[in-house]
Amino acid sequence: MLLVNTYTQAVLLSVITMFCWGSWPNTQKLTSKSWRFELFYWDYVWGIILMSLLFAFIPGSLGNKGNNFRRDLIQADWINVISSFAAGIIFNLANILFVAALTIAGMLVTFTIAIGVGLVIGILINYLAVPIGNEYYLFGGVALIVLAIFFSAMAHKRLSKRVQKPSTKGIVFPLAAGVLFGFYYLLIARSTNIDFQFPKTGKLGPYAAVFCFSIGVLLSTFVFNTILMKEPVQGIPLHTKDYFNGSKRDHLLGMLGGAVWCIGFMLSILSAGKAGFTISFGLGQGNAMIAAIWGIVVWKEFRGAPPGTSKFLFFMFACYILGLILIVLSRNV
Repeated sequence: MLLVNTYTQAVLLSVITMFCWGSWPNTQKLTSKSWRFELFYWDYVWGIILMSLLFAFIPGSLGNKGNNFRRDLIQADWINVISSFAAGIIFNLANILFVAALTIAGMLVTFTIAIGVGLVIGILINYLAVPIGNEYYLFGGVALIVLAIFFSAMAHKRLSKRVQKPSTKGIVFPLAAGVLFGFYYLLIARSTNIDFQFPKTGKLGPYAAVFCFSIGVLLSTFVFNTILMKEPVQGIPLHTKDYFNGSKRDHLLGMLGGAVWCIGFMLSILSAGKAGFTISFGLGQGNAMIAAIWGIVVWKEFRGAPPGTSKFLFFMFACYILGLILIVLSRNV
């Protein structure tokens, strides 16, 4: 299989992950106004599945390092397969709440709160499991990101008052998603080898782990998203026929969104082979800043915000970026 060879390469892949995870929601924004997020989500999941298969049978089956994809699946212990599968289920529940929050609160607030909370929890539990990196730099970065979450919530509160929208769901949904986001990555980490090049028997390699994860996402979607279509957070209930009434453009945009997210996830897992799961996960969560830029510059989500809101956005950006810098430095200090 194709693997990452150096820490520098791992950081570069994590930066790409950051852009993938921070940009895929644009595909939902680009769908037609009549195309509800519940319908978008079906195509999003198909995009994840297809991309995980492409990774498994192309880079996951090439080269002579580690086990290839098929060998990994054959030799893996069931407990590790189930762990990656369960990670997909937990992620999927979090992500459905996350996508729902995007329609309510917009990209900037949803990403900063959900991803920020997920980052804090994820770094803490992954570090306790495998303590890699300087704890002062690592947790100093976490503290700054907590401040960024606070400033984002304050900005959302001010905007909600101006546009007269209820802000409760816009805060609660991303908070709940963030808590769940913080746990799925640990299950992936426990199911895979720490050293991808010289794998331990019974553990999954990166490509096999992502494939098992994607199956968990797919199967749980039939439960979670079906319930959400019948009991939507906004609007009237949806039916299966509504999905098949969508345009080719809407379907393709949904699949593109899932494929872009899966590319970021695959690169994040690969980079963990050299950076460690704690730092790889933490760096990927810089997606909140990428999404914030999209939300402010392209989608004008804070147009009409009251005077003084910009200072909260400035402090949010500053704290988040400084926090990520500390996380990067923690590996080599």
